[in-house]
Amino acid sequence: MFGKEKKTKRFIVTEEQAIGMGGLRILVDTQTGVNYLNTASEIYAGLTPLLDENGKVIVTPVSDTKE
Repeated sequence: MFGKEKKTKRFIVTEEQAIGMGGLRILVDTQTGVNYLNTASEIYAGLTPLLDENGKVIVTPVSDTKE
């Protein structure tokens, strides 16, 4: 309760978009900088790394992920 450090979030949401009864979110791992696409609705959910036009994983510099 007192004297505890605030724990840093491992993932942050950088974008959100509603689609019908579900939605899409871009998550960034604050330790590695890897960007993920998260999809969710009432009946499904998925998570996959985002890739650039060359098929390489999109990485945000970790210094840019601090809230």
